[in-house]
Amino acid sequence: MPYVSVQGTRLYYRDHGTGRPLVFVHGWATSSQVWQAQFADLAADHRLIALDCRGCGRSGRPEDGHTVAGNVADLLCLIDALDLDQPILIGSSIGATFALAAAAAAPELVGGVVSVDGPGHWPSTGMAAELRELSARLAADRAALVHEWVPTWYGTTAGPEQHRRTIAQILDSSPAIDRLFAEAASYDPRGLLPGLDLPAAFLHGDQETQIPLAVSRTLADLAPHGSLHVIEGSGHMPHEEQPAAFNRLLRTVVRDMAAAAVG
Repeated sequence: MPYVSVQGTRLYYRDHGTGRPLVFVHGWATSSQVWQAQFADLAADHRLIALDCRGCGRSGRPEDGHTVAGNVADLLCLIDALDLDQPILIGSSIGATFALAAAAAAPELVGGVVSVDGPGHWPSTGMAAELRELSARLAADRAALVHEWVPTWYGTTAGPEQHRRTIAQILDSSPAIDRLFAEAASYDPRGLLPGLDLPAAFLHGDQETQIPLAVSRTLADLAPHGSLHVIEGSGHMPHEEQPAAFNRLLRTVVRDMAAAAVG
């Protein structure tokens, strides 16, 4: 199995296909498994890399590094270790936060960024109190909170089996990653985006209940080359809930980003 050593731990990653590299970054406590439908389709004409973030999936379980900066450094180390030529970064939920921050930190290494229901500034401006409650409940009874919370991530087309798979991934992750919630309560990426001289697409499910659509719209408006795309029939996880529509849209976004780079 492929691993890369970064910052005192090992990150597991999947690497399939050939062509323009796309790097997928999952959300809080899940793993590269959430991108199964993309690997089954897009690897026919793209090189797809999906990592398990530190503390998740098959990656190492260090006690430290569970910050935006720590995960950004991991992501940039992976790009360097695999010698990727300006990959497009695709992040789901907090993975979108990592992808946007990595693109802002090292734009010369990145060809574009795709935010999939990214939280943006919402945790610090709209749900700080809720995050404190979530953190307390995770510490008190992690399994009970996860079983209650995860079904609310999904729209009407998802079912118990999808919920079960996500719950299993989260309960397999290290509780150390919950420290990300403390930083999220004060994190605001809006100041980064006006200086992001890269194509940036913001995808958002129309049945999303965790993050308001207005957040993605605001971020898209702030980015000089930003665009907003709404995916119908999907909640917080459109890549799993509406994979065919998601993949079609992602192909279009990637093609447009490649054309912009050539132009």
